[in-house]
Amino acid sequence: MKTSTFAATWAVMRKELRDIGRDRRTLALALLLGPLLYPVLMLGMGSLAEKRAKTQLDTVLEVPVLGAERAPNLVAFLATRGIKAVAPPADLDAAIVRQDVDVALQVGADFADDWRAGRPALIEIVQDSTRRDAEIPSARLRAALDAYGRQVGALRLLARGIAPTVVEPVNVAARDLATPEAKRGQVLAFILPYLLIFSSFIGGAALILDATAGERERQSLEPLLATPARRGAIVSGKIAAACALGLASLVLTMLAFKVSAQLGGASARSLDVSFPAIATILLILVPMLFVGTALLTYLAAGAKSTKEAQSHMTWLMLMPMIPTLVLAINPLKTQLWQFAVPFLAQNQMLLKVIRAEPITAQMWIVYLVAGFGLAAVLWFAAVHRYGQEKLAISG
Repeated sequence: MKTSTFAATWAVMRKELRDIGRDRRTLALALLLGPLLYPVLMLGMGSLAEKRAKTQLDTVLEVPVLGAERAPNLVAFLATRGIKAVAPPADLDAAIVRQDVDVALQVGADFADDWRAGRPALIEIVQDSTRRDAEIPSARLRAALDAYGRQVGALRLLARGIAPTVVEPVNVAARDLATPEAKRGQVLAFILPYLLIFSSFIGGAALILDATAGERERQSLEPLLATPARRGAIVSGKIAAACALGLASLVLTMLAFKVSAQLGGASARSLDVSFPAIATILLILVPMLFVGTALLTYLAAGAKSTKEAQSHMTWLMLMPMIPTLVLAINPLKTQLWQFAVPFLAQNQMLLKVIRAEPITAQMWIVYLVAGFGLAAVLWFAAVHRYGQEKLAISG
């Protein structure tokens, strides 16, 4: 006689949680890896970026200038902008390639003649544009040269009795509609969604791999399948146990973000870690938690050993990265259909929370229906695979 579906599901769930509770090391890694690693990773990267930017912006920038004697006024002007001209090395190009020098300046051989004749005088910025650590010094030097050119141009016009505004027929102004929350969350918008989606997608992997492929390898799955419990109840119990473990890890991760944000730098403090925001993020991640756990259940049920099941983790770990890379290369305008696409939907929803933008009821409906609908399809697929008699046979 078949037992109650709920009672069987609850019994399987308690069994799986009790089993993983006996392996304290695995349980600790599953629960604490995200809460300890992800906040440190994200906030540490933000602090390093802020420290680097502050150091390169506030300190005196030493720039090797080749031919400095040809442009003494330029050298003096750069000094007022915190840029000190120094003697260039013997091989300037090689020094930049070796990263001994971030950026350098070369004054053209005809600079003095062109200057006196009122012609554009050549000044060459020497840099390696692929070096990320040279971005800020190069930007500082370029901004100072632009300011010098505008100032000299205005003085030349005044010397000829012409108002400098003549050469500015259009006065371009900008009105930025970005909210302060969106500006503060811009730095976090790249890495945070991926970390959260990744955590929810494989949050129950440790339990579900052992509960399916591990039991099959140990030949302990056959006694469970021989019980009167329905296969759907068995699958639901295992998925529920894995989701409970993954949800606990997500809650601890968000609480760790909340604590870390109070201790981090400006970018960390810009993250909205209020309890309503945390609850919204968890609601966004719950469908992905079910999708990931159901998919792992289906894949692990077809594996003959834990090692074979773990081989799927290689490509599964890359899937949450896809929307991050796509949006970095080809940014998309937000449209309703995006909230039905796995991984992209979670990315767009999390970006709205980070940017403090409203999420409409229509977006929620599309997102939740699509997310739980996909989880249901994967659940049915896992139940069907559990119905195969060969599942209880290993080797």
